[in-house]
Amino acid sequence: MATDVLAGVPARRGHFVLESGYHTNVWLSLDALFVDPAAVAPHVAALADQLRPHAPTAVCGPLLGGAFLAQALATQMGLRFYVAQPAPSIADGSLFSAVYDLPADQRHRITGERVALVDEVISAGSSVRATDAALTGAGATTVVVGSLLVLGDRAVEHFAARGVPLVALARQAFTLWPPTACPLCAAGTLLEDPTRG
Repeated sequence: MATDVLAGVPARRGHFVLESGYHTNVWLSLDALFVDPAAVAPHVAALADQLRPHAPTAVCGPLLGGAFLAQALATQMGLRFYVAQPAPSIADGSLFSAVYDLPADQRHRITGERVALVDEVISAGSSVRATDAALTGAGATTVVVGSLLVLGDRAVEHFAARGVPLVALARQAFTLWPPTACPLCAAGTLLEDPTRG
């Protein structure tokens, strides 16, 4: 089902670095995914059905797309909505160095919440991992992670090790390489900026 809503999402082939620090040969352009809320609504409802058994009291997503999905799910499920935003971090070249935080006005309200942490597409899981850390730091508990589409198994393995289930409408294989083992780097292929046409 998630693949239906993502069918119109442009995918570029090339050499890209993800927020996690991993390299990949595919980039999905998700900026327009929530332009037509009616088209996404059936997928939101289907994901809400997978999240309900975990009894969350709130939904949180990282900016940008995860926040749009989180707000739609919170509305669908009658729950509170929170958002995490990128915070300054030290770019030292290590994997998963991104930092996210809750806005100050939300941080004190989220204490004690059972949170469904969501993002529209999860690959390595950098933004959901960083958001999970922010939630934990604010005294909330991530009870489930959800997505329309999970690419690969890095995020699934991470959250499984923490005892947190990850649910998704669809899953697909996805190639990720640490920079030191990237065959595209070894071949001299330049990294591309996915924000430039």
